[in-house]
Order: sequence, then structure tokens, then C-alpha cells
Amino acid sequence: MAKRVRVVVVGAGFAGLWATRVLARGGALVTLVDRNPYATFQPLLYQVATAGMGKADVSYPIRTFAARWPNVRARRAALSKVLPAEKRVEFEDGSGMDYDYLVISTGVATNWLGVEGSRENALPIYSLDDAAALRRRLQHYLEDTAQGRRESTHVVVVGAGATGVETAGTLAELRRRTLPLTHPEIKPHQTSVTLVERFDYVLAPYKPRLRDQAAGALRKRGVRLRLGSTVKAVDEDAVVLEDGTRLPSDVTVWALGVTAPKQVSDWGLPQGKGGRITVTEALNVPGHPELFVAGDLAGPPHPLPQLAQPAMQMGRHVGEQILAAARGRSPRPFSYRDPGIMATVGKAEAVLQLSNGLTMHGLPAWLVWIFVHVAYLLGGRNRISVLVNFFWRYLGPRRSATSVIQ
Repeated sequence: MAKRVRVVVVGAGFAGLWATRVLARGGALVTLVDRNPYATFQPLLYQVATAGMGKADVSYPIRTFAARWPNVRARRAALSKVLPAEKRVEFEDGSGMDYDYLVISTGVATNWLGVEGSRENALPIYSLDDAAALRRRLQHYLEDTAQGRRESTHVVVVGAGATGVETAGTLAELRRRTLPLTHPEIKPHQTSVTLVERFDYVLAPYKPRLRDQAAGALRKRGVRLRLGSTVKAVDEDAVVLEDGTRLPSDVTVWALGVTAPKQVSDWGLPQGKGGRITVTEALNVPGHPELFVAGDLAGPPHPLPQLAQPAMQMGRHVGEQILAAARGRSPRPFSYRDPGIMATVGKAEAVLQLSNGLTMHGLPAWLVWIFVHVAYLLGGRNRISVLVNFFWRYLGPRRSATSVIQ
């Protein structure tokens, strides 16, 4: 490049990290900005929530990531305003930065869907803080139940997508295999795990035989499935269904959906369905070719699932388009290459569906799931720690399944 362009990447999720990597290797001057000093590996948050892994296992310092390249800097800040006419962003702390190109990849937030009491009484599982809060709640309630200070610790998981299925399956295995050893004072009737889904099946994006396989595996582990059930309200001690049924719930896990954060409307950018920012085929904002959006926050015409692969591919594409534009080339439209989807249900049980139609379940799919996720982690220490913790949780002594406290 005749001139080293200045690029500000806001958001250190999958999309932001992959965009930064491509831009750094291409010689751009990159500043990676995030409200947290770390990047979070979201696919394993349910393991943190269920005490199988620590917070450090699924997070990585963004300054350590940026230190890989001399032309990359990291900064902790929260985006407040986008001023496209001035090519400038401002942050909540009152500071700001000028840019030649801007990448917005801040991700989305929990969608409460207007369900009464959900925001007040349910716990999401979208961020590292969410996962830690859920783990603390579970640990405290189980201890109180064991000591007789609570009557029960019933858990209801709302939403049978991958996160809901993985969380429910893991909690059910802990209830069945670990609690009798670690909390022998708790009687079986004092705990339960229920999974609620408005569809008549779990894992909607999967083929029917894989849905049935996952549902059967959940039932085998003791999960109570309430399929074809819509949540009307979430009370402090129950989940209320549209038909009036009250499901006892001491801990309600909200794994139902996501939406754009409210602050996006303050940025002055065009928004579409769910508050997502409207983009062109090339992933830049109409009328502002220097402003790109990648990841879950990118709206039409790219209604992709909120998964790691779409975010990584979008981040890579955005980085490539910025480098191309800096060299005077025209941007290319984004095209998603679907590698397939996978979800784990519990020990030695997962479902995998490739884009060519090939499916797999059971132990082989479970092993693929483990090693694919470990491969995408940042940092060798994290990979080793996660791999050890994962196999120790499922193959070690039963009492060790919830050995991680912090």
C-alpha cells in the first residue's frame, strides 16, 4: 500500500479478531477496541456456567493478541458515537479516534422477547459475566439446599438451540452423576432440569433424525422436555407457560435469542430487523464504503446464524476488502461457505451436520466437537487447559466434574 491505512476495529469477538488478523498481516495500522480487556470464546460459556472450566480458560487478553504484530494496538473502551462524515468514533469515556476505515463487530445482546419477568428473573448466558453469575447462583443454591436453607434447586432452561441443549445436558449429568457424591444431603426430588422450547423439537437447524437423537439423549440424562410450549412469564420461583402450566424454577436460564443492543440506535446508522445494521453485499454501510459491519450485528442481506463460523468468515472478508480498497480495488460481495453445524449433549454424545448432508452423532461427533472447539481457542495455554479440563470433567472421577470454582 502506498499509504498505511488506519483501521479501527470495534469489538473483539470472532469477527473483530479475524478482521484484525487479516489487516495486520496486510500492513494496515490497526487499533482493536473492546469494552472488556479480553476476548471471550462464547461456545464454551456453558462449561464456565456449569463449573467445568474457569473464566481464564475461555478468555484471552486483547493486548496479548495485539502484541503479535507491531502494527496493531489494543484499547479498552466502549463505543458511544459513530461520526461517518468526520471518519471518527467517540467512546463512553469522552475520548475518540480518527480512522480511514472502521469495522464494527460489537456483537449483539440478550433478547428478552417482551416476556414478562424474564429480564428480572432469568439469567442469560451470552457473556463471561453472565456465565459466572449463573455458576455462582447454582453453587449457592445447591449449598443452601444441602444445608436446609432452601427447599429445592430446580433449573428451567428456556430455548432448545445449541446453547440451551448443551447447558441442559451438562446440568442433567451433574445432577445425576455428581451431586449424589458432592451434595449427598440433597434428595433427588429436590432438583430437576427442564428444557422448554416453543417448537415440537430441539435444535431447529438440524435434520429430524439428529433432533430426535439429541432429544433422546437429553431424556436419557434425565432432562424433562417441554416441547411445543411457549413461555408466557418468568416468576421468581417458576416459569409460566401459555397454557397456564407453572414449572417450578429456582434458577431460570434464558437461552432463547439475541438482538442488537439499544445503544446501536445512537450511532446514526441504518438499522433493519432486530436492530441490526443494514449493510451491502460487501458488508459495508450504504453510502459509507469505508464503514464495515461484521458478525452478529450485520443485518440484511446477510441473515446468517449467530455462530462462530459466519462471524469469522465475515471478519476475514471485511479485512480483505479494506486491504483491497486501500489498493484501489473494488469490493467483492460476501459469500458464506457453510462448513456445517454441531452441538454436544453430554458425555460421549453430540450431533454433527455437514453442509454436504453428511451427519454424525454419538462418540465420534463428540470427539470432533471437542477438537474443533479447542483448535479455535486463542493461546496455547488455553488450548491445553480446556482440553485437560474437558476430559477430566467427563473421564475423571465423578466428584471432579464441578471442580472449577473460580
